[in-house]
Amino acid sequence: MPKWTSWLTTFRPRKYGRKPSLILINGLAEQAESWYLNHRYWRRHFDVHMPNMLVFEGQAIHERIGSGQPITVDYLVDELYEYLRRYVQSPPYHVVASSLGGKITVEFAVRYPELVNRIVLLCPSGMGEDERLPIVEGVRKNDMKALVESVFYNPRRHVDSEMVRYYKRVFPSRRWRSGMLRSVQGTKQHTVRDKMKYVKAPTLLVSGANDRICDPKEAAAAAAELPTGQFLLIPKCGHAPQIEKAWTINRLVVHFLSHPKPTSRPRFTQLLLGSSR
Repeated sequence: MPKWTSWLTTFRPRKYGRKPSLILINGLAEQAESWYLNHRYWRRHFDVHMPNMLVFEGQAIHERIGSGQPITVDYLVDELYEYLRRYVQSPPYHVVASSLGGKITVEFAVRYPELVNRIVLLCPSGMGEDERLPIVEGVRKNDMKALVESVFYNPRRHVDSEMVRYYKRVFPSRRWRSGMLRSVQGTKQHTVRDKMKYVKAPTLLVSGANDRICDPKEAAAAAAELPTGQFLLIPKCGHAPQIEKAWTINRLVVHFLSHPKPTSRPRFTQLLLGSSR
């Protein structure tokens, strides 16, 4: 393919054609708050799906709470499998997961290796025993500032005003708080460190150097246990690199999921071009 055609395809992808499926798995921040700076860019290259499994005011979670059942990682893995089986049906899937979504993704990849192509884990939880959840204290004390500052390296720079308004609206809701706290309660003790060696899919684990929730050192050690894993530590970044470093993460994900020999440190030209070049 001529060089100029490659550039044109990168910046103006074809309007029609089957694209590889990309599944986005959020953490305790709900779907819209997790991927609002990313999904439009990734849709240029992938058929993006965002299974909305953690809706803290939603019917599914509260039906489960009402029946006396916990919100566990195993339950969320089952929900993900059913969603893909019923509504996507185009395996194998690329998966990008954040925080708690990392636990779900690792368990899913071990349970259904034939359904997973490549994986990117962004500050995944479950890599070690010691994880801090200031988000819980923020919710319990109705302190949105504490919640936000626990996530971002530089809250003033990276907090979107619409996100702030959203949390101001939902914080007083007993239904939202109940759903959120019960989800934390049922998933926080679940670790997947012992499962890393069984993840067959090529996996990139990205950690923020200033992550105050999941220890970057534990993440690096966990990545080393992956059979085909790579690790990237991003400086001046907290627990949400997909927001704090969106330009880089957007292009890094495209590179890692598309390149025949991906690396955790692609050249700038590779990031700029994206895809398989």
